[in-house]
Amino acid sequence: MFEALTEKLTGIFGRLRRKGRLTEADVDEALREVRIALLEADVNLQVAREFVRLVREQAVGQEVWQSLTPDQMIIKIVHEEAVRLLGDEPPKLNWSPSPPTVVLMCGLQGSGKTTTAAKLAAWLQKQGKKTMLAACDLQRPAAIHQLQVLGEQIGAPVHAELDSKDPVKVAKDALAQAKHHFSDVLIIDTAGRLQIDEELMEQIRRIRSALDPTEVLFVADATTGQEAVNVAMAFDEALGITGLVFTKLDGDTRGGAVLSVKAVTGRPIRFVGIGEKIDALEPFHGDRMAQRILGFGDVMSLIEKATEAVEPDEARSLAEKLKSGAFTFEDMLHQFKLVRRMGSLKSVLKLIPGIGRLPKELLDQVGDASINRVEAMILSMTPLERRNPDILSASRKRRVAAGSGTSVQEVNRLIRQLGEMRKQMKSFTRLAASGRLKRASRRR
Repeated sequence: MFEALTEKLTGIFGRLRRKGRLTEADVDEALREVRIALLEADVNLQVAREFVRLVREQAVGQEVWQSLTPDQMIIKIVHEEAVRLLGDEPPKLNWSPSPPTVVLMCGLQGSGKTTTAAKLAAWLQKQGKKTMLAACDLQRPAAIHQLQVLGEQIGAPVHAELDSKDPVKVAKDALAQAKHHFSDVLIIDTAGRLQIDEELMEQIRRIRSALDPTEVLFVADATTGQEAVNVAMAFDEALGITGLVFTKLDGDTRGGAVLSVKAVTGRPIRFVGIGEKIDALEPFHGDRMAQRILGFGDVMSLIEKATEAVEPDEARSLAEKLKSGAFTFEDMLHQFKLVRRMGSLKSVLKLIPGIGRLPKELLDQVGDASINRVEAMILSMTPLERRNPDILSASRKRRVAAGSGTSVQEVNRLIRQLGEMRKQMKSFTRLAASGRLKRASRRR
C-alpha cells in the first residue's frame, strides 16, 4: 500500500532538493504535484485541498525562505501535516473501569470482521489480557465455526449458541460468561451488513444498547477506497463508533481511505491488518505511517518487530558468532527464519530509512524469491557442509546446484558472500578491540 504515492512524493521532494534556493513558484508547482498525487491515491478531494492549503500557508512564511535549506523545511511541514491528517494521538484502547471491557466489532460483509476479532484477541493476549470472543454473527452459517476455529488457534474461549436466533441474547449471555470467568476483554463479532439494511442495523443497535460497549470498532476493507469512508460515516451516525480498523493494508491498494477517514469522520484509526496470519495486526501510529508514506522508513516499528522476533538467547548467540567470525550457512539459515518472523523481506526493507528512495526495479529484485533460492542452496548441502563450507569441492557444488535448481556459479557466489561476511565480522571485532585497548591505555 502507498507504494505509488510514496514514489511520487519522493520524486517531488527530490526535484525540490536539486533546485537549491526555492521561489514561491517552485513551491506552488510542487504543491500542485502533491495534490495530484494525493487525488491519484484516492484521497478525499476536500481533504487533499485542505492539506495543500495548510502546507502552503506555512511554506510561504519568512522562516522558510530565510532558511539555508528551504526544501527540508517544506518537507518537514508536509510531514507534520501528514501526521495531523492521520492522527497524532498515541494508539490505545479505552478500558472499562469494571472488567470486562466490551469491544463491539461492526462493518460490511466481507471486510474481515471475524478474522480481525480473533487477531485483536491474540494481540490483547500478548499484552497480558484474558480475552473471550462472542459469536453473534447468526446470518452467515460458517461464521460461528470460523470464530471457534480461530479461538482454538489462539487459545481464547468462544461463547457460541448454535441453536439461537437472537444475537442480542447471545451477546448478553456472553457478557455473563465473561464476568463469570473474570475475563479482561469480551470481543463481540457481529453479522456483516450493508448500511442500507435497516433491519440488521437495528439489530446491532440493540446489541450496543444491551451491552454498552467501551469500544465500537468499525472494520473497513482498505481496498474499497473512499466508499470505506462513506460507510464509516453511516455506521458512526447509527452507532457512534469509537475507532476504525483497516484490513488488507498489505494489498495492492492506493490507501486514500486511510489518509482521509480521520479528517472526514473525526474517529481515530486504532489498528491495521497487514496480512492473513493471526498475528498480522498492528496498532496504528499516525506519525510512523506518515514517515513510511514520505519514504523515510519506520525505525521504531522495525525495532519492535525485531524485538518480538528474536529471543534474548538467540540474540546473544548470534552476537558471539559475529564477534568470533564463526558464522556458518546454518547460522544464515537461522537468520532467514528470524527475518520471516518479522514479515516478508520487502515489508521489512521498507521500514529502513532511505530504502524507499531506491529504484522500484532494484527493490523488486530483493525479495522473498531471492531468499528462497539461497535457502534452497543451503538446504541442498549436508549438515557437515553447512558447518564447514571449505569442504565444498567441485563435485559437491554440482550436487548442491542440481539439488536446488540453481547453477554452480550461484553456489560459488554464495560461498564467496559467506567468506566476505566472515572477514568483515573479524575486521569489525579487531577494530572494536583496538578501540577498547586505546581507551584503556588513555585511562591509565
